[in-house]
Amino acid sequence: MPIEYYFSLALVMFLCGVCGVLFRRNILFVLMSIELMLNAVNLVFVSGSTFLKNLDGQIMVFFVITVAACEAAVGLAMVIALFRRYGTIKSEFFRILRG
Repeated sequence: MPIEYYFSLALVMFLCGVCGVLFRRNILFVLMSIELMLNAVNLVFVSGSTFLKNLDGQIMVFFVITVAACEAAVGLAMVIALFRRYGTIKSEFFRILRG
């Protein structure tokens, strides 16, 4: 398969993640959208690495997966703490708290 297919799929995945971050009101969906964007970057790394016949992109994926796991753990811990404190995980409620 041509590499353009992989890049276009990664672009669609990344744009879905961006739309999820910008337009969703639930913090859990925002975290899932961030994970989707990171997986789109992983797809670009792996497809580019395969196309160039170089392992650098595949090694980079391990670092991205590590960052994604840390982000998920810290993000979910924050969501649980915020839900216990305020009883909601809607993002507009936390914007009101900020201002």
